[in-house]
Amino acid sequence: MPRFRSLFAPLMCIASLSSCVATPAAAAEKLRVLLIDGQNNHQWQKTTPILVQHLKESGRFVADVVTTPPAGADMARFRPNFSDYDVVMSNYNGQRWPRETEEAFVAYLAGGGGFVSVHAADNAFADWPEYNEAIGLGGWFGRDETSGPYVYYKNDKLVVDDAPGRCGGHGAQHEFVVRTREPEHPIVKGLPERWLHAKDELYDTLRGPAKNMTVLATAYSDPATGGTGRDEPSLMAIEFGRGRVFHTTLGHADYSMRCVGFITTLLRGAEWAATGAVTIEKPADFPTEAASRSRE
Repeated sequence: MPRFRSLFAPLMCIASLSSCVATPAAAAEKLRVLLIDGQNNHQWQKTTPILVQHLKESGRFVADVVTTPPAGADMARFRPNFSDYDVVMSNYNGQRWPRETEEAFVAYLAGGGGFVSVHAADNAFADWPEYNEAIGLGGWFGRDETSGPYVYYKNDKLVVDDAPGRCGGHGAQHEFVVRTREPEHPIVKGLPERWLHAKDELYDTLRGPAKNMTVLATAYSDPATGGTGRDEPSLMAIEFGRGRVFHTTLGHADYSMRCVGFITTLLRGAEWAATGAVTIEKPADFPTEAASRSRE
């Protein structure tokens, strides 16, 4: 397995969610998720309810949502109690948190907590070193070669590229094939080697510390759609102290998040981040290489 060492706002939605799907995971004790939103250059008001729906219907999780103050407002009272949760999920891309909150998050994760970075959450906090180490790779907002190398696959070989250049991009939205690179990792074990993901942004030219990071899956960034001609990371697993991070670049919009491949890897990634193991099974309607599958 390749590795790189190198609330002023109240809780807007707190839901104790019940099992809706009969799976082996449903029999296990439910894992507690804290989902953070409130600022994003994406439509978090549409996508947060979808993320909560997926968590609920899995039968494996209960979720609280905490919404930060809007951009430009006082963040001083944004102080979630991370230690109450098995895993924190971010649908957030905005201004920095209070220093005490950031320190509490780093301590939570280093001490064994779980974290899930969803799509544009990897755009956040370009100037917060510990956060960038936790997500492995990030994009945009001033990141450059000083932020770390590019990481991608080229000719089926893993490349760590220190070349200078832009950080963060994507071509036109389209369906694309996600390819498993570490088939024995619990998050992707038993999933098809290749599966067709619903219409989405295919992130490219991400760069970052890439420490203790395993690229689980990639997608080919086709020059025909404005891409790089490389296989760019789509799913990553990172170790941060005693904590675990699952990073998915997928999930730009509501239609992207309804892909069964997105749903399955999100849930399995969240479970792994929380526990280090995966009990959630591949559903019968998982996409094939030839056909994407979405749920309404």
